[in-house]
Amino acid sequence: MNNGKSEIDDPRFFFAKDGKTNAKAELNATIDALFNETTYDDNSTACRFPARKAWLEQELQITNFPNVECKEYNKILDRLDPKSATLVFPSAHINSPASMFGHTFLRINSGYDSKLLSYAINYAADANPDKENGVIFAIKGLIGGYYGMYSLLPYYEKLKEYRDTEKRDIWEYDLDLNQEEVLKMVRHIWELNGTHSYYYFFTENCSYNMLWLIEIARPSIHLREYFNYQVIPLETVHAAKLENILKANNYRASKRTILLEYETLINEEYMQIPSKLINSKISIQSVVDSPSIDSQQKMYILEAAVEFLEYSFAKNEMNKDEFLELFHNLSKARASLGEGKRLDIATPPNPIESHRGVRATAGFGFRENEAIGFLGIRPAYHNLKDSNYGFLRGTQIEFMNFELSYTDDEIKVEDATILSIASIAQRSEFFDNISWRTKFGWDRNYLDNGTNFIGTVGIGLSWGNKLGYIYAMADPLFYLDGNIRSAIGTSIGIVFDKYNHMSTNFEATRRWYDTGDQQWLIELTQSLRISQNTQLQFNYTYKDRYKINNLNKEQTYKLNFNYYF
Repeated sequence: MNNGKSEIDDPRFFFAKDGKTNAKAELNATIDALFNETTYDDNSTACRFPARKAWLEQELQITNFPNVECKEYNKILDRLDPKSATLVFPSAHINSPASMFGHTFLRINSGYDSKLLSYAINYAADANPDKENGVIFAIKGLIGGYYGMYSLLPYYEKLKEYRDTEKRDIWEYDLDLNQEEVLKMVRHIWELNGTHSYYYFFTENCSYNMLWLIEIARPSIHLREYFNYQVIPLETVHAAKLENILKANNYRASKRTILLEYETLINEEYMQIPSKLINSKISIQSVVDSPSIDSQQKMYILEAAVEFLEYSFAKNEMNKDEFLELFHNLSKARASLGEGKRLDIATPPNPIESHRGVRATAGFGFRENEAIGFLGIRPAYHNLKDSNYGFLRGTQIEFMNFELSYTDDEIKVEDATILSIASIAQRSEFFDNISWRTKFGWDRNYLDNGTNFIGTVGIGLSWGNKLGYIYAMADPLFYLDGNIRSAIGTSIGIVFDKYNHMSTNFEATRRWYDTGDQQWLIELTQSLRISQNTQLQFNYTYKDRYKINNLNKEQTYKLNFNYYF
């Protein structure tokens, strides 16, 4: 219950007609149903609601409920063999705005040594964002237009979905819960099987429901109290850390990360061979027998080909028979070369050590030789100029960013972003990513000196290495300044982010407006990460301004202090 009202929306979950809003009536109706069983098998009340029965036995010392036989529940319990639990965080999916926040679910660990044989508890909207109109998907997700459903799947199936198909690194955080506490969680999950609740992207989402399950396991912790108006997946991991229920963590590299590592190991002249093998443009034996390729390079080539083959199959780019035959031949050829160097992927910065989601900003500077101050707040979540420590490079998603500037004479709204998303995905031999970005809100980048509404959706390309990345974008846009003004902007950007404690962002934009005017916008930002949740930013901007056909060159220098919480 939350404020006296259950967050389960399915009437099948309640015995009392007003059970959703009347806890006392639901308690009495549940006790009556348990004492007055009409069937004593899997359809009985006790078999459908084992968590309620266990709670009543413990809290009210009721021990004389009728005996029932719960074959299905006991079968699932034996299969799960719950010993411990792990909070799993698949990181951002760089090409999917619906998944750029990341995701969380729970793994119920059994007595098996291999965690792959454990089961995953997941909660997600009963919808496919890839098959629905993006705008409709977003609107319905915001207003609760989808049901949220629980699912129980083998953990290796979830790894296949997130790590292999969606190219998302996986972080596993073991929870400090004992076996009895995990059993409480499992009982509750069983009761929720087949029921539904309305799914809200910002509040009652995947991560929020995982918090409920952890609180049920140990009622003395209060994870949900950390959140009011939004529940961001990574923030729930931060909350679990603050509650001291995380014991250890483990990192699982995605197919994307593995293939990018092979790109650093395979010599440039051989880089296209793995994809040629997958597409049957050259024979496997020609690689094995080649006298010009040394043995270790052959191993890397064939190993990369196997990884790329599995990724291609997961993306439905070939049928099963083709995959199995080629997988067998590639694996056999690789085995014939013997043992080689083991792929050693360095563990990246842990997301739990990244900055928090809310940002407050205070700064000062000069504009046209006049002193100016800045104040801002952003409820969520991360942009390209924030420290990317623990975040996926090239990703940005911001909601409701608001910044004011003030001088002795006036206060201006510098920025009032409703939504800004960017996916600057670097292209490589194995991944031909397209970069894109979008923004809707108010800013001061138009030709005049006012704050005007802008809407833009742009597309481009990006390339990078360990030092940083470059990108080129084309951004169709419109402004509202009393009239609708359209334009096309082209941008070149450079980001240096090799070092975890600092980054440099530069972007030059040329815009052509439907009025015949042209405009240069240039921005340079140097960021310094002081600690996990503090940052200094030096920012320089140049903007062409036009007033009665006269060109003015506005330059702003500012130093901001960012605090994240």
